[in-house]
Formats: sequence, C-alpha cells, structure tokens
Amino acid sequence: MVAYRHELRARHPDWHNAPVADFGPRAARLLIVGLAPGRMGANRTGRPFTGDDAGRLLYATLAATGFSRGVYDARADDGVTLVDCRITNVLRCVPPGNKPLPAELSACRPFLEAGLRRLKRVRLIVALGRIAHEGVLRAFSLKPGGFPFAHGREHEVVANTRNRRIILIDSYHCSRLNTNTGALTPQMFSAIFARAREILEK
Repeated sequence: MVAYRHELRARHPDWHNAPVADFGPRAARLLIVGLAPGRMGANRTGRPFTGDDAGRLLYATLAATGFSRGVYDARADDGVTLVDCRITNVLRCVPPGNKPLPAELSACRPFLEAGLRRLKRVRLIVALGRIAHEGVLRAFSLKPGGFPFAHGREHEVVANTRNRRIILIDSYHCSRLNTNTGALTPQMFSAIFARAREILEK
C-alpha cells in the first residue's frame, strides 16, 4: 500500500495521498466502518467517502436520516458536519485495486482497535461490507464465523475492554459496483440507517 500511495503521489501531487483520518465527533453513538479510502475519493480529498460514487449515496442517506448537516459537495471543505455519527475505515490508506491483502488488514487493525477504544459512547456500528464486518469483529477479539454477514443482519457484540454491549448492523457496501448491479438500492441502504435511528432513539 505504501508503494502504491507513493506512486499516486508522484502522479497526483495535489491529492491527499496519505492515511485518512476518521470524520465526525468522538462523542458519537453511531460509528460507520467502511473498507478503505477510495482512490478517487478519500485518497484524493482526505475525508472518508468524499469525492466518489459511494460517498454520494452515503452522505445523501446520512442527511435524510438526520446524521449529517450541510450540503455535500464532494469536497473536504464543503461544510458538511456529522451528527451523533462518526466514519472510519478498516484500512487508513488506499489499497491497489481496492483489494487489500490479509497482511495489510492485520497491519492496520491496531488503528481500528485504538479508534474504538477512544469512542466511549458508541452504541451502534454499521459495517459497510463483509471486510468491514470482519474487521470490527476481529477488533473486538471475536471470530467472524460466529457472526455471519448478511445485509440488514444485527449482531450484539461486547467491547471486552469495558464490557459495553454494542449492536453491529451489516450492510452491503455502497460502492458503484453494488448499486449498478442492484445488489444495493438506495431504499435498502436508507433502511439500514432508519433502523440505526430507531435503535438509538429507544
């Protein structure tokens, strides 16, 4: 990943081309976990899910369900703020071909674990895709085999460090591939965050 990032930096010196930090307040109760910065998205703009097709769907859905304010304009300085919500990725850097190697996922896991420890009010995690789902479980020292991934499935997990019970909701990733093939529709995606709102308001 480092070599790929350096290659992109040489070709596009005006891009972010560096590890992408989380976005949103640390006091958030909802955490969204994606796969990695997109080459033309966060790797270019420096903000998670900003600048590509996945970001358009995600931020539109967050606005519609009350988890964001402002008008998304695909720029890190567009003024969008997240409300009771934070976004991170299992990988901080863009992987070649958007296909991370197991060793890369393992190397980046401590950053996800550290981020989860800092979020003391998180009650709910939405995992975008199977890799994010498995990354969250491994960050909690849980075996993915005991928590099968399926769109819309809910799992109760325990943060062992503080014995907090957290709900994990699975969603297909909001990638262009999934939306173009119909594997994920805007209605399906909206339902995930409507359910998240329902859980948090209980």
